[in-house]
Amino acid sequence: MAIEKNGVLHVDVLVVGAGPAGLAAAIAAKEDGIDNLLVIEREHNPGGILRQCIHNGFGLHRFKEELTGPEYAQRDIDKAREMGIEIQTDTTVLSVDADHTVTCVSAQHGVQVFSAKAIVLAMGCRERPRGALATPGTRCAGIYSAGTAQKFVNLEGFMPGKRCVILGSGDIGLIMARRMTLQGAKVLACVELMPFSSGLNRNIVQCLNDYDIPLYLSHTVVDIQGKERLTGVTVAKVDENRQPIPGSEIQFDCDTLLLSVGLIPENELSEGAGVKMSPLTSGAEVDDTLQTNIPGIFACGNVLHVHDLVDHVSNESFKAGHAAAAYARGEATEGDTISVVDGDGVRGTVPQRIRKGVNTSVDLMFRPSGVFRKATCIVKCGGVEIARKKAPIFTPGEMAVVTLKPEVVASLNDTVTVEIERGE
Repeated sequence: MAIEKNGVLHVDVLVVGAGPAGLAAAIAAKEDGIDNLLVIEREHNPGGILRQCIHNGFGLHRFKEELTGPEYAQRDIDKAREMGIEIQTDTTVLSVDADHTVTCVSAQHGVQVFSAKAIVLAMGCRERPRGALATPGTRCAGIYSAGTAQKFVNLEGFMPGKRCVILGSGDIGLIMARRMTLQGAKVLACVELMPFSSGLNRNIVQCLNDYDIPLYLSHTVVDIQGKERLTGVTVAKVDENRQPIPGSEIQFDCDTLLLSVGLIPENELSEGAGVKMSPLTSGAEVDDTLQTNIPGIFACGNVLHVHDLVDHVSNESFKAGHAAAAYARGEATEGDTISVVDGDGVRGTVPQRIRKGVNTSVDLMFRPSGVFRKATCIVKCGGVEIARKKAPIFTPGEMAVVTLKPEVVASLNDTVTVEIERGE
């Protein structure tokens, strides 16, 4: 329970967001003995985006069984309640400051000001909107982000339309192709600008191939028709510069266009706190404890970098929660760090820094910059190889992870470079 002094509520650890990342971080902090702990959530219920992800496939790594999104979320919600973790919902955080002051507002409590010894940023991510695409055409009804359509169908009980085209092959879009089909709509095509899908291969198989939904790679929407309601879209093939090729147009008569064109970390609060951001991940730059450049402010989950699997979000967030608890107890360690940089074929490695001399394993996570078959990920320190991982395929649609062993981490003394050695 927060302690009030001079109109400011004091807590040891404050977590922003009660999705899978925030809940995991809070549980870890509580397990480490932090009782003066608060989680703030802007939605009415905790659980985050998982509440609308009613398909299965969650929890295979963490729980060793297949769960739906709500089932996965409920396990952490129940655990948090059993541990007595306070979750304040219907509350919007207005700002996070570098001095650990958090200002928020709610209908029940009005404006509140908190001061925390440690803060965990776990706000998740949002979808890239149509306005970011510069797609020509009218501003007619019937164009939705895939996540919005998912919320309408799974939580609100509304169907966005009957004849649908999906732009982008992100995982939510692929899953919505199957969901719309099962609800009786006709999904005409999934259109992807890149020559490869940005979604998991299992979702391409289970959501498109199993339902005979065509995937048009190296294609994009070049025109949108309709005045009041969408009546059709024009799709064209693109060249190596991602420019439409004249004469390759395909017309689809449809009443719905779903956009699955990427996710962006919700980083406004992070930027307001003075957190250094990565231009590659659009999230914070962190060290191996997930601490940002602002001491005592940590980031985890999709606000740090967009994950494929919620199991990885939870594991990462447990680490952030433990680190925040240690900082709140005054056990933080100061010292020099080793930089982690991207080499050939690698984009957006997290963490970007590793503390010198620590004796613990570190997972390096990144997105391949393209599709590499029978390739090897090689990690070097000062030009000397310290780890490698072979894979049948590296693809941007799936996060790659390379683990550095404790003895390797303890011996680091120069810049660490992560690169992919091409096979085919």
